[in-house]
Amino acid sequence: MLQISELASKEKLPIKFLEQIFTQLKAGGYVSSRRGKFGGYSLARPMSQIKFGAVIRLIDGPLAPIRCVSQTSYARCSCPDEIHCGLRILMFDVRNAISTILDRYTLADIVEITLRKYRRDKVYRRDKVAPPFLHRSIPFTSALPQKKEALRSKRRAAARNRFSGSPGSGTNNHPPKRR
Repeated sequence: MLQISELASKEKLPIKFLEQIFTQLKAGGYVSSRRGKFGGYSLARPMSQIKFGAVIRLIDGPLAPIRCVSQTSYARCSCPDEIHCGLRILMFDVRNAISTILDRYTLADIVEITLRKYRRDKVYRRDKVAPPFLHRSIPFTSALPQKKEALRSKRRAAARNRFSGSPGSGTNNHPPKRR
């Protein structure tokens, strides 16, 4: 259980602001709440089923930079020829790129990436407070795809392969010498 007051003090955010966000997340079915002294919020779905694009759309609204390219709240723009409008075409590509990236990642993906970077860089937060998901009883190391040593040996093998080709074989990074 995560209490809003605890999160507010750790992240130095106003409690009212967090309450508004968690109310929206609860209405969207992403978190559930429990009242009482030991109450708070917890995830209502598995982390692997929470897509970032959906959460951002829930809290912030459409991902489109302008309304005439929005899929969920389209509004005609003032451009006389919307089909051939260069700005609209550009913003359509921007909307698609944002949507593609945010809809690709889940909360589980982001937690995994964060944990991997913490371990790789051996970074500790300056405020000496661990991220909320690091002190949970669930061992997140099992979610990581490879052990550190296996990853190192793969990187070393890839580096050797890049630079070990014979001249002209196409596997090295140097052009063939002229004679």
